[in-house]
Amino acid sequence: MKYNIDNIKESEYSEVVDVWEASVRATHHFLKEEDIQFFKPLILNEFLKAVTLSSARNEIGRIVGFMGVANEKLEMLFIHPDMMGQGIGKQLLRHAIENLNIDKVDVNEDNQTAVGFYKYFGFRAIKRSPLDGMGKPYPILHMELTK
Repeated sequence: MKYNIDNIKESEYSEVVDVWEASVRATHHFLKEEDIQFFKPLILNEFLKAVTLSSARNEIGRIVGFMGVANEKLEMLFIHPDMMGQGIGKQLLRHAIENLNIDKVDVNEDNQTAVGFYKYFGFRAIKRSPLDGMGKPYPILHMELTK
């Protein structure tokens, strides 16, 4: 199924955070509850405003997946767990590569599903950081698209 990809309005940020939280709980098993609670207000109040957001919507217009891009880098891509495996992430990533010229992404090393997803699309790890961007002990793989 092809999903409509469009922009996200600031008035939709709470819906985006709901998708983010559901996705993180389904995929980021290495995070502690206090980490999720730490990141949630940062996502809502800071991180979403720092990127160009695009959404994938279902037939009734609900956001089922989203991505954020800044400076030709994919900063975030999250799919609601009820919609995983239906090609939404692939469609969003292809859109980002083809239309937004992204060629970089950082991914949690412990999220092996995501690492494999990006490798499938031709991204390769070029560097590893032992801490995430907030200084937490979650290693990050810095990946680049190989042409």
